[in-house]
Amino acid sequence: MSEPRWLSDEEQKVWRDFSAATRMLQAHLEGQLQHEAGMPHTYYEVLVALSEAPERRLRMSELADARKASRSRLSHAVARLEANGWVRRESCPTDKRGSWAVLTAEGFAALEEAAPGHVEAVRESLFDPLTPEQVKALGEISQAVLGRLSPKCAAAEAELALREESLADLAGSAELAKAD
Repeated sequence: MSEPRWLSDEEQKVWRDFSAATRMLQAHLEGQLQHEAGMPHTYYEVLVALSEAPERRLRMSELADARKASRSRLSHAVARLEANGWVRRESCPTDKRGSWAVLTAEGFAALEEAAPGHVEAVRESLFDPLTPEQVKALGEISQAVLGRLSPKCAAAEAELALREESLADLAGSAELAKAD
């Protein structure tokens, strides 16, 4: 086995600062949305994705892909959003197993109410401390990291989707066997 490529002292410091900053930023934004809008960041992201989609609707699989979430985790979030009256599910007429998530008028209103405070929290905590040059550099750095990780994450997501589909098939077979 080859020797690990250990981090230099400077890389270790940058890694720890980056890790702490991203955790703190996520916690801050989560707390802001919970406190001011009564919703977790995950729900806000689902509402945003649906608000930006044509006719404010996406197939559940597309929504999971857009949010980089597992289908089971997304299904749970959509169920909670349905309970709030912010999203409704509709069956897909061309695919019996597929369904659509549709943003309701109440969901859009909740998003419109939450967005100003959330955007201000993002601006204050991320963009205000940076110079325009640092914002540009952050964008370039983020794109480089995403470019490296996206293919690996896509492969892992495809594998997870296949596993979830296999489990759903098994559950369906078990239900049919019980019915007999």
